Amino acid sequence: MARVALDADLLIAFLESGDAQHARAVEELRPRLTAGAELLIGATVYAEVIVRPLQQGSAATVDGFLDAAGVRLVIADRAVARRAAELRAEHASLRLPDAMSLATALVSDADLLTLDRKLKRISRQAQRGG
Repeated sequence: MARVALDADLLIAFLESGDAQHARAVEELRPRLTAGAELLIGATVYAEVIVRPLQQGSAATVDGFLDAAGVRLVIADRAVARRAAELRAEHASLRLPDAMSLATALVSDADLLTLDRKLKRISRQAQRGG
């Protein structure tokens, strides 16, 4: 079974039907849900995703989806933080939230599912060991 770490941009777009990238997010995530992939999100991704729903009073919907889909939360431990720092050292333009998301995937031996083209490119390089 495939292991997939979800990036915040994908999860936000998937959960928000009015998001400009909603259809693309559904297209990316639905097959993994159907196939029963093991889904992960980093603690920092969860924090990023839940902000707007908390403001709008809809956080229960997000948590309900995560629970129903069996999404496992990965804690940002020292290994994740160190890998994120290494990624930022290698890629000066990489923002910390993106580095944490990718580091979570790498440390968890998962593919990163993101809508961000630059992050997708960096992810491919990192998974090849480059």
